[in-house]
Amino acid sequence: MSSQLEPADREPAIDLGKRLLLVLAGVALLVFVYALIYRWAALRYAGAERSVVTAIQIVIEALTTGSFGADAALVREHSELTTFVILLNITRLVLVFLALPILAVPLFKRAFDTQPPRETGLQDHVVLCGNSAVDDVLRTELDEAGIPYLFVRPDADEVNELRADGFEATYGNAERVETLRNANFENARAIVTDMGDERNLTVILAASRVNPDATIVSVVESRDAVAHHEYAGADEVVLSKQSLGESLAMRSIQTISERFQAAVGLTTQIDFGEYLVEDGSELVGTTIEEIGAADGLEITVIGGWFGPRFLVSPPPETEILENSILLVSGDHEQLETVGARKLPTHRGQSSRVVVCGYGDVGQTVANTLEGEGIDVTTVDFHVDTGADVIGDITDDHTIREANVADARSVVLAVEKDATAIYSAILISHHAPDVEIIARANDPDNVWKLYNAGADYVLSLPAVTDGVLASALIEERELLTPHNEFVFVRETAPALTGERLDETQIREQTGCTLVGVERDDELITNPGPAFTVESGDILVATGREAAVERFRTFVSEDG
Repeated sequence: MSSQLEPADREPAIDLGKRLLLVLAGVALLVFVYALIYRWAALRYAGAERSVVTAIQIVIEALTTGSFGADAALVREHSELTTFVILLNITRLVLVFLALPILAVPLFKRAFDTQPPRETGLQDHVVLCGNSAVDDVLRTELDEAGIPYLFVRPDADEVNELRADGFEATYGNAERVETLRNANFENARAIVTDMGDERNLTVILAASRVNPDATIVSVVESRDAVAHHEYAGADEVVLSKQSLGESLAMRSIQTISERFQAAVGLTTQIDFGEYLVEDGSELVGTTIEEIGAADGLEITVIGGWFGPRFLVSPPPETEILENSILLVSGDHEQLETVGARKLPTHRGQSSRVVVCGYGDVGQTVANTLEGEGIDVTTVDFHVDTGADVIGDITDDHTIREANVADARSVVLAVEKDATAIYSAILISHHAPDVEIIARANDPDNVWKLYNAGADYVLSLPAVTDGVLASALIEERELLTPHNEFVFVRETAPALTGERLDETQIREQTGCTLVGVERDDELITNPGPAFTVESGDILVATGREAAVERFRTFVSEDG
């Protein structure tokens, strides 16, 4: 790697001892110069000869107390000496005011401020630099995988806040070699940098110099930056907006319930549905186990979106949060009585999708959909984007021109959350049966979009962190909107007679078992003591590579 980052790249530090020595030396020199001037002036204008020591004493008295000792009468009698004394008094005021910002203020600040640490003793950890890495998704995934992580921040207050919340954090600029050494990056497993396309390059170079064996992951916004970051030494480059666009498109192509229904087939005669747990629903704060035990709710929760991650067969203690999306079977329409909203399906709907906003995210959505053979109508306010319809999506005329009411889905990929919220309200009013899929830049606006009528919302930071978690945790298959996970339905002759806890399906393949078909009945959430019988059909889900491992694992030849 290039050695342009020299060890001299050290962070500036306030050395009060050195500063104090410089100030004292300056004052001493000033006193000596003033003493020489006073000695000359006394001889020149008053005919009085003074030694250098006496002159120094008089200058010090004038600067500190304002008196002149034995020369008080001499000064009053000669205006030239009086003028010089006035200069000494002005100098005294200047020195006092200079001392406050140079010495007093830093001393008081150091006394009262809590200085954040610059070093850590963590080993085999992930160093997180930037913004989206703070998101709860990545922290949760790393915690569950038992991987330690360290935040490196250039803001002392932010470091103190992170440490107060129980997180490991150090102070420094991650673009500097010394900061990464202080973060013990020499013994780290990976670094994630999300500090902007340009600054990421210097972080990559510094990281490559400190630990060339560690995994370097860079989060970029521009497609043009990908090649530059790979040349600089990044092992993986996450194009955040492209990931978001692909995730939004995947939802528009097929809902989770449609994927699951297609995998299980029609022989089970079971209807599946997706329900959004809205703000104010009685389900918020309850657990999966409590839903199953509730009077009048004869349903089974097969899986669900909990944030940007899809959990298959969630544990009974899983808490249902606001805006969770549940995949359920049974008499699921009862969920509407407790404040859950049924999400639309694509069955019987038009094959056309309207994409609003034709920037980086919107173009990715459109390209992905067209690659699947889906008709797309693009809408954008700017003429030079080349969108099919030029107009403001918050205007009734544009909605009619784009023929939104005849679309299967509308994807709101606009840049501003406020525009997306306004558009969601307008579209849900004009076309209440059309699915609204929305992008959010700020995670705090996700609930606002749901309340405005959106059926499915993804925030840019959440999607980015889901992709980062998949890149950093090799031994786990994380089901996120960006991952094109599929459902698979296979007989399992190799597992006949074994209990599920003995098969270790997840550990061996990376797939998660959703249910078992037996005698045209779907058994969802089978427990660890469930024994596989001859003729059973296992329904599982995972990413494509994991599904292939699953097929091999359950076959007789596996």
